Amino acid sequence: MEVKIQQPVEQQVSDTILAEPTKKEKIKKIKKTIISQKYLQTMALLGVVWMFIFNYIPMYGLIIAFKEYSIIKTISEAPWVGLMQFKEFIQDENFWIVLKNTLGISLIKLLIGFPLPIIFALLLNELTSMKLKKAVQTISYLPHFISWVVLGGILTTWLADIGVINDILLGLGLISERTNFLAEPDNFWAIVILSDIWKELGWSAIIYLAAIAGVSPELYESSTIDGANRFQKMWHVTLPSIRPTITILFILAVSGVLNSNFDQILILRNSLNESASNVIDIYVYQMGLQNARYSYATAVGLLKAIIAFILLLSANKITKKLNGTSLF
Repeated sequence: MEVKIQQPVEQQVSDTILAEPTKKEKIKKIKKTIISQKYLQTMALLGVVWMFIFNYIPMYGLIIAFKEYSIIKTISEAPWVGLMQFKEFIQDENFWIVLKNTLGISLIKLLIGFPLPIIFALLLNELTSMKLKKAVQTISYLPHFISWVVLGGILTTWLADIGVINDILLGLGLISERTNFLAEPDNFWAIVILSDIWKELGWSAIIYLAAIAGVSPELYESSTIDGANRFQKMWHVTLPSIRPTITILFILAVSGVLNSNFDQILILRNSLNESASNVIDIYVYQMGLQNARYSYATAVGLLKAIIAFILLLSANKITKKLNGTSLF
């Protein structure tokens, strides 16, 4: 006769709780979640489809960087040439010129242009007059909404030898004769960096202002009780509280250090400042669209993307090690 041993009630309940759901139960749970979030899932699906069509399918064209492609052949018919296009770029006489200009402009933009929006947001947060704060914000945002085509035309007029900048500098006695600033290669980097900061300073500060708005008021109250002044609150409360935001944006900025704002430089460059304005993006444009060297231009662009990816991983690893904040 078979004897069945009954488990205690507590043990049966415990076994039921600890038992992992079966595969069928998991699928049922996922289906239930999808149905309950059908509208959100539909919107997300449209984004995924858009990204797949416009971001992933075009990646197939990257293989022409390893081929000798011409417009009279299909990609599959073009012969493989391995890394020939990459070697040609590194041995090109323009390699060091475009690399120097790209890194020079981008690194100075990073060193000056990255901390300025943080400082601007901190100072803006200290304004007590709401009218003045809104006025400063509006004035600082406005240049962002002007395209580089329009802004470049304005700057070209202002910086010409008969422009308003010459009038001001002559009036202040800082120069003795009129100068066409965009015709001088030595001035080009400064013009590009300052005009970029002027255009994007207010807009870049928005995300820091949003982060500052999320700082707990209790931290400010505690620091007030401890006798901290406004600068000490800014330094010891506000700045540490927005450190994760600063870190994430810094990682993204480092990964884009080889991007030198193609629109801006294309508008402001001319044949006289070519030695200072020939950056990687302009070089790719010249080789690909003007000289119809599609494989060569793709190889240069792909090399730039690989370096940017390495910079992203490096910056992410360093910041994760230093303060525990990272993208992934």
